[in-house]
Amino acid sequence: MPFIRISLPKVFSQETTNNVSIAVHNALIKEFNIPKNDYFHIIEELEPQQIKFPENYLNITHTGEIVYIQIIAGLGRTVVQKKNLYKEIANQIANSTTITKNNVIIILLENNPTENWSFGNGEIQEPKHLKK
Repeated sequence: MPFIRISLPKVFSQETTNNVSIAVHNALIKEFNIPKNDYFHIIEELEPQQIKFPENYLNITHTGEIVYIQIIAGLGRTVVQKKNLYKEIANQIANSTTITKNNVIIILLENNPTENWSFGNGEIQEPKHLKK
């Protein structure tokens, strides 16, 4: 874990889309200490009219190049780790694509990793990289 859903408009090249996914994954490795092969992403490329957003929210301007990143992860990270993760994701995306940091929206959902995940075989696996 974690499980990632990236929703973005179809205006981006395949290279940009791949770089967004790689940026999120590398940030999770760095800040959440996930294993390198823990790479479960769904990328949704949507028509621009399917993505709704305000042009300005909380004094942050958004454009048609907005990207939504939903992260579902097991409990066990501190607020500091979460803040560092958000910053690292935004920085890595901005450094590897034309997407600006103001257009990176991140939503983190947490749940109990010892009972809410199955990675196959119809069984619950216990992730060893999370605190118990």
